[in-house]
Amino acid sequence: MFEVSVTMNFSAAHNLKGYKGKCEVLHGHNWKVELSLGSEQMDKAGMVEDFSIIKEKLKSILSLFDHKYLNVLPYFKKANPTSENIAKLIYVKMKERLKGGPTIVRSVKVWETENSAATYYEP
Repeated sequence: MFEVSVTMNFSAAHNLKGYKGKCEVLHGHNWKVELSLGSEQMDKAGMVEDFSIIKEKLKSILSLFDHKYLNVLPYFKKANPTSENIAKLIYVKMKERLKGGPTIVRSVKVWETENSAATYYEP
């Protein structure tokens, strides 16, 4: 199995629902996202997937979040806009974009601070 990863950033605001503490108040982060893809095979050029294509797909997903108030996005009207749920949503959206190919989403890791991150993956 081969694995490749790319990292990108976005800025957004949120507040946590049902949380007692300072994060229940509107605030923002400069989020960092690491997307890891895997494949049992490489293409003719010896790549799992071209990094520029991976970045383009991830950038299109992150544009849904960038400079937005996450709580008003449809997905987060039901789910709390935590790092865990952001990672899961990015995973699901990337999985949809890769459907039918040999490359799979291995994991999505989302940092909301330099020292705090959440990872989503499926077994």
